[in-house]
Amino acid sequence: MSSLTRHAAVACLVVAFVSCASPAFAQSPSRAEALLKKMTLDEKIGQLVQRAGGRSKSLNSKLDDAELERVRAGSVGSYLHVAGAEPLGKLQKVAVEESRLGIPLLFAMDVVHGYRTIFPVPLALAATWAPESEERAARVAADEATSAGLHWTFAPMIDVARDPRWGRIVEGAGEDPYLGARMAVAQVNGYQGGNTLRPGSLMATAKHFGAYGAAIGGRDYNSADLSERTLQEVYLPPFYAAARAGAGSFMAAFNDIAGVPTTANKDLLRGLLRDRWGWQGLMVSDWGAIGELLNHGVTADRAGAAALALDASVDMDMVGGVFADDLKGAIGKDAARLKQLDEAVLRILRVKEQLGLFDKPMQYHDTEREARELLSPAHREAARAIARQSMVLLKNDGKLLPLDASKLRSVAVIGALATDGLSALGSWRAQGKADEVVTILAGITSAAPKTLKVLSAPGADPRTADLTGIPAAVKLVKSADVTILVIGEDYDLSGESRSRSDLEVPASQLELAKRVLATGKPVVVVLANGRPLALPWLADNAPVILESWMLGVEGGNAVADVLFGKYSPAGRLPAAFPRTTGAVPFNYSANATGRPADPDLKKDTVRYHDLPITPQFAFGHGLSYSEFRYSDLTQSTQSVGPDERVDISIVVENVGGVASDEVVQLYVRDPIASIARPVLELRGFKRLELAAGARKRVTFSLTPEQLAFWGPRGQWLIEAGRIDFWIGASSADLRANGSFEITKTHTGTAPAAALPTRVVVSNN
Repeated sequence: MSSLTRHAAVACLVVAFVSCASPAFAQSPSRAEALLKKMTLDEKIGQLVQRAGGRSKSLNSKLDDAELERVRAGSVGSYLHVAGAEPLGKLQKVAVEESRLGIPLLFAMDVVHGYRTIFPVPLALAATWAPESEERAARVAADEATSAGLHWTFAPMIDVARDPRWGRIVEGAGEDPYLGARMAVAQVNGYQGGNTLRPGSLMATAKHFGAYGAAIGGRDYNSADLSERTLQEVYLPPFYAAARAGAGSFMAAFNDIAGVPTTANKDLLRGLLRDRWGWQGLMVSDWGAIGELLNHGVTADRAGAAALALDASVDMDMVGGVFADDLKGAIGKDAARLKQLDEAVLRILRVKEQLGLFDKPMQYHDTEREARELLSPAHREAARAIARQSMVLLKNDGKLLPLDASKLRSVAVIGALATDGLSALGSWRAQGKADEVVTILAGITSAAPKTLKVLSAPGADPRTADLTGIPAAVKLVKSADVTILVIGEDYDLSGESRSRSDLEVPASQLELAKRVLATGKPVVVVLANGRPLALPWLADNAPVILESWMLGVEGGNAVADVLFGKYSPAGRLPAAFPRTTGAVPFNYSANATGRPADPDLKKDTVRYHDLPITPQFAFGHGLSYSEFRYSDLTQSTQSVGPDERVDISIVVENVGGVASDEVVQLYVRDPIASIARPVLELRGFKRLELAAGARKRVTFSLTPEQLAFWGPRGQWLIEAGRIDFWIGASSADLRANGSFEITKTHTGTAPAAALPTRVVVSNN
């Protein structure tokens, strides 16, 4: 990673990027500049300090008299782990009325997939393949969070993750940079209400900038060691897209890239993000990460850590206390750092002004609005609709689903997760409450007609090895017409610091499944989990597998809607499911290599000897209750030059007799290039609603810039030559194909995967 270390040239990393300064940073607010001139050194440092006002499970618990004195002294600029319109209003009043300069505070929380109305976990939201739904969920979260006094969320997490052993894969959009970029933009727009920070916005945070998702071995916080091309083409595009969308803040990653901790990576944070991409928002460290520079071994003391972070352009120290206690000493050793301090303070003050906090500091503290917004009926309905969209039907042998409740006398709902409201909320549940969750059992019971008897038993809990409840569960299975078997991970198995070395379902869950399926009765497996799992036995033996993830407060109702046919599932996998843990990391967009995998050859290809090289369930895979025909592929031109477009069009028809959505996917390949290119890359998609018998034409409009790759001289390069394309229902189900020529070699200006493909849907 020569361009990201201090010991090699950085030019190849940063050339050929155009400024992406968004409207959010188009002006320099005069109020912020005027305040800066009045501030003492201690007050300036205070703005860079973020303190914990409580704990994640006891918000506001640390807001004692000592904290109020810090606020009066101007020694703090932001609090996290705080919430509530009334208590935060009182705290804000102290800041604006009792401190010398009256500078308001920023209040922050990890509002990741909902505030009080909890939506599906982010990986499940990505499985909708519907950016408009992702934006809607973020908008609801923002409405609720801002009503409760918050200005700032530490979301979206837009790290590309290709190793499902990494627990934080649950927080992002999966393995693909193009899908990740589209979901990043949707979330920024949803949280902030558009691409400009404005009064009343919830400021978004694009995190964790760098290559946090590339942690070696899938172990959280671990080093990333990857090529510059992989960094540029795979891990950075969602961040470029978020910057272009106007994300008000970024968060630096915990980990290092090739030995350079991101919190101290001046070339990446200041050189690339700020100078070349033109982004001028607020950069916050992750929790205590500045102090952790000592553990990385790149500085001997805390003053050195403060200097490294400030030099890299980190503006705010999350909780670590390094800026508060040690930055003044670092500045004393080098007065040139005063300019960097002023730049950081100005960025923080500008954000506060853009949010309207100087003019209307109490606008986020309306208790009546808070009461109206939290868990409103409209918000619950949105959560239910999006939860339905998130589910992925992995397998449906014999078309066992949907169930016809009118023909059933009894259904057994088996599994501890069927009644686990806490696990349904997933990780980072903000103010979500388990007793407000509609569990899977509750949803099925509510949806079942009076003639259908619902039986239930926990069988086995994923948290323990206790199997003593299985015989009672099997007895119910034998007595029921059909069984809904709910198995998977509890909430504590996926998330931060929840890396797993074994991707199979917990042993107790697998044993429960084996004994239930051994009865020979009809069984529908409903997975509840936060990551792609290895399901070799289930894939071979279960007739039906429905991936439900962790669906939030309305999950049970949504699952019932799908099981009983009220809604046809149409989600698609945002990351492949491996055949076994030993097959990860795996991604569909790998290079062909000199000896491409060939299932017909027994050796000497890039494959495993003991199982197929393909995943169990491919990226983009997902079934529905209907079937679709793809036909009439057309393209507007056979060749395209710089600043030109090629329109690729296909007709999709619902021929299955059931109204359903279909996710149409466009993949491309550059087959002959100066650099070996991936066998497939996603470059467009559209989720269509199609009534039975309906047909629509989908047109994707591609530019040559979307085919650029990171060239050997450190620039985005578009080479003349043939480009192949495919349109289909998944990366493994390609229905039509064609090609076109790029007529001229030229350079690009941005990561190809960050650029959106224009999609037009018309009746045909």
